[in-house]
Amino acid sequence: MHLPDGITSSDIILTGDRTTGPLHLGHYVGSLRNRVLLQEHCPQFLLLADAQALTDNMGNYLKVRDNVLQVALDYLAVGIDPQKSTIFIQSLVPELSELASYYLNLVTVARLERNPTIKDEIKMRGYERDIPAGFLTYPAAQAADITAFKATIVPVGADQIPMIEQTNEIVRRFNGSVERPVLVEARAVVPEAGARLPGIDGKAKMSKSLGNALPLSANPDEIRQAVKMMYTDPQHLRVDDPGQVEGNVVFTYLDVFEPDADLVEDLKARYRRGGLGDSVIKKHLEERLIALLEPIRRRREEYARDPAGVLGMLKAGTARAREVAAETLAEVKGAMGLNYY
Repeated sequence: MHLPDGITSSDIILTGDRTTGPLHLGHYVGSLRNRVLLQEHCPQFLLLADAQALTDNMGNYLKVRDNVLQVALDYLAVGIDPQKSTIFIQSLVPELSELASYYLNLVTVARLERNPTIKDEIKMRGYERDIPAGFLTYPAAQAADITAFKATIVPVGADQIPMIEQTNEIVRRFNGSVERPVLVEARAVVPEAGARLPGIDGKAKMSKSLGNALPLSANPDEIRQAVKMMYTDPQHLRVDDPGQVEGNVVFTYLDVFEPDADLVEDLKARYRRGGLGDSVIKKHLEERLIALLEPIRRRREEYARDPAGVLGMLKAGTARAREVAAETLAEVKGAMGLNYY
């Protein structure tokens, strides 16, 4: 397979996930399968973003802590190789916090509040003016995450592009203030439109909090139950009725998971003219999803039997991440004249 979106082997990737729950099929389509590809070609740092998760979960810190292991299990189960990708725990790399503290001097509160991603999330959470300071200043912390590893590529959803833009503003302001190119700008890479998987209820986004997600650890019975609940065409009441394909979640999933495109087009044509029942297309989708997720679930169970081994892998990855972040921090402090002895 070729590298997507003009990424080259000289690029450095930084990406990751908040540790607020196990990952689901939407994560797999939107990012995880690409990470498995990218690790074969580029240096890749995968962040278990527990510190970021605490910015709006401080009252539920045990959930954040416990899901560090759960997300790591999902990474390993889908084929992310810790020998090829550096998987690390954000809160155990203090160099990131120190970098963020310097970067906060390069942004204003007004600029942070204008960040469209932050504005939308503040509104969604109903914070109004009661915004946790850590949440408001997260763009500076994310800039630290990205620049610490000299990342040139950050795969994100379209709603996260303003975060990368603000990172690059910080990079330019810092480099301008010290009059040398210490930090590197990054490019946001947004998945193709088809890589955004809707929830099983037809809503635009698959989310565990919305109850419309299919976890990567789902067993065959859970997959069948999820497919059974999937939204199709409410006007398709009888097998002989013509059905609508557009907006039909089952066909949306078949477009993603059925490799035989001609077969999908044939099923769509039969459904549109009538004579093809929902149970038939759902059965086909069940088989495809079980074939995809069953090996992932089994590998996850194998890794879960050795939590100490997984934590050892995270310890090694975090140590490697600290080495790299410390080098960047030393460059930053040296450029600012903070190398006193």
